[in-house]
Amino acid sequence: MRIRISPGLDGVMEDAASVKIAEGGIGLVHPDQATTFYDSMHTYLASAGISGVKVDVIITLEYLCEDYGGRVELAKRYYKGLTKSMKKNFNGINILSSMQQCNDFFFLGTKQISMGRVADDFWGKDPYGDPEGELWLQGLHMVHCSYNSLWMGQIIRPDWDMFTSDHVCASFHAVSRAICGGPIYVSDSLGCHDFDLLKKLAHLDGTIPICQHFALPTRDCLFKSPLFDDNTVLKIWNFNKYGGVIGAFNCRGSGWDRKERRFKGYKQHYKAIKGSVHVSDIEWNQKLEALEMGYAKEYAVYLYQGNSIILMSHDSDPIHLDLNPSTFELYSFVPIKNIIENVKFAPFGLTNMYNSGGTIQELVYKEEGIVWMKIKGRGLFLAYTNKAPNKCMVNGDEVEFMWTDHIKIEFDVPWVHETGGVSIVIVQFLI
Repeated sequence: MRIRISPGLDGVMEDAASVKIAEGGIGLVHPDQATTFYDSMHTYLASAGISGVKVDVIITLEYLCEDYGGRVELAKRYYKGLTKSMKKNFNGINILSSMQQCNDFFFLGTKQISMGRVADDFWGKDPYGDPEGELWLQGLHMVHCSYNSLWMGQIIRPDWDMFTSDHVCASFHAVSRAICGGPIYVSDSLGCHDFDLLKKLAHLDGTIPICQHFALPTRDCLFKSPLFDDNTVLKIWNFNKYGGVIGAFNCRGSGWDRKERRFKGYKQHYKAIKGSVHVSDIEWNQKLEALEMGYAKEYAVYLYQGNSIILMSHDSDPIHLDLNPSTFELYSFVPIKNIIENVKFAPFGLTNMYNSGGTIQELVYKEEGIVWMKIKGRGLFLAYTNKAPNKCMVNGDEVEFMWTDHIKIEFDVPWVHETGGVSIVIVQFLI
């Protein structure tokens, strides 16, 4: 079936997907067979051990709707078939959706699909051939994800798309995915996995330490351009159960060219940038469970790249940062608790994971000077404390710990297969 691209769409940009479809044509399974179409594919995939599927470019239904009752009627029949098949073959939920930013998806697809892509594709390289595109394109993708989440996140759980773990900017992407609050998945070629990077994102059982909310740009980024502004760092915030997190990214160096009708690099903007981060950048009141953390008198802040701890209150000066192009810093904000007299404590979780705070599943402060935690994962546990503890225990066994700089306590936590990787961690102070 031949399609025509509307003058409006064609006038905005020359989209590779639309052009190729217009050139080669596209087939349509009759709407009466939509349910059979999806079920026949999904039944086979499920029998082969596949646990989920992805639906891509479903917006193309609009190209083909003229002879089938219009866009809405055609979409209803296809989404109905997709929904039935998902319920039957994949528990109704194991599905990713891509290139679905259309009203049909929001009204019909979300019966079974709780997530949706909030940006264009991850491009490892510039499709137009700019060799430096593998650098400047990455900040562009991140800006689109964070700003589109402002409105799409009110309807669906934002999906920040795949990336490749062996890309030159892989860690730049990985950190944003770690705190985005959505799924994390890669499109690596076989044999091209960077497992050291992937281990910072996922546990040994494949689960991830996911944030409680979906990431959004901080208020001082709104109505500004982190792509061009000389003083705008892209900062995105989110929550874990027991703390907040901010990722700061230098995304400068690309943008839209009206004459060429495409995104391109601007070398004059691909430069280092200065900025600042403050605990008030986190919108603590956006989630009821996080509201109390926003009233803390003092916070311990862990800088991932700097591997350092800073103390901060709402009245403190901001933390200044200096980022080179395509680099980041990750800040974990944890309310400080006065456990007993003159003893303060704030846990950061396993710092070998990008979202360290997400590894803390439960946290209880007991009156007898005991901090009781459930930690999922293996690696190096870090907490702020102004006093050395009496002892630290993991799964009932006392472990060696280091207390350095009069503020940092560290010890190793193993992976326990029998408990799904969850360990009981106790830090005890003398009363």
